[in-house]
Amino acid sequence: MRDSGPLSRRRLIRSAAAASLLPIGRALAQETAPLTPTGRRAKSLDTDYFKGMYATESDPWRFASSPYERAKYAATLAALPRPRYASALDVGCSIGVFTHQLCRRCDAVLGLDVVPSVLEAARTRCADCADAHFQLAAVPGTWPEGRFDLIVISEVAYYLDRPDLARLVGRVRGAVLPGADIVLVHWLGVTHYPLSGDEAAEGFIAGAADFSHVLTQSRTAEYRLDVLRAAPV
Repeated sequence: MRDSGPLSRRRLIRSAAAASLLPIGRALAQETAPLTPTGRRAKSLDTDYFKGMYATESDPWRFASSPYERAKYAATLAALPRPRYASALDVGCSIGVFTHQLCRRCDAVLGLDVVPSVLEAARTRCADCADAHFQLAAVPGTWPEGRFDLIVISEVAYYLDRPDLARLVGRVRGAVLPGADIVLVHWLGVTHYPLSGDEAAEGFIAGAADFSHVLTQSRTAEYRLDVLRAAPV
C-alpha cells in the first residue's frame, strides 16, 4: 500500500537508508490520478508522470547503480533462450543501461521510451553499438514499424491498466516474427501502479496465449521473469 500522504519517488529514495537498493517498483510518486480502493492508480500512467520523474534526476530508478537492477539484468540476459538475435525491441529502455548490454546479443536493437532527454542519454550510452536505435513512443498508443525476433518488456506492463495491457498484447502479436522470444520482467512488491507484477505478467500471458506459449518462468523474492515463445508460423 502507498503511504497516506503524497510522496515523490525522489523524496522516498533520499530518505531510505539503502537508496541504491530500491528497485523500480518500490518508490512512490505523487498522486494526482484517481486511485482504486486498494490505493492503486485506476488508469495507465501517462507521459507526464515519467517526464516528472526525470525532471530533477537523470536516473531516478538507479538503473546505472542499483545492485537490484544489475542482478536483474544479468538474470534476464541469462534467460534468453538463443545466443543471438537479429532484431530486438526493448520497450521502456530509459537511459539505455540494459539496452547497451542487450546490444552484445543482437544484430540490431530498437529502444522505446516516452521522455526525449532519456532517449538522448540512451543514445549516448549506446554510441558504441552500431545498430542501436531509439524512438519516442508511448506504448501501447504508439508502436514502431517492423517485426522482431526478441521483444523485452521489463518493468513496464504494470504501468498499464487492463485495457491498455490488452492493447500492448495486440501490438506484440503484430510485431513478433515466427518463433520470436518475448521476455517479461516485473517487480513483485506492492506498488501504486494499476497492476501488480503478477497481474501484469499473468494478464499478458493469458492475452498472448493465441500466438505464444510460456517457455520458462522463474521468480526471486523481488521479481519474476517469464520467457514466451511465439508460434513458429
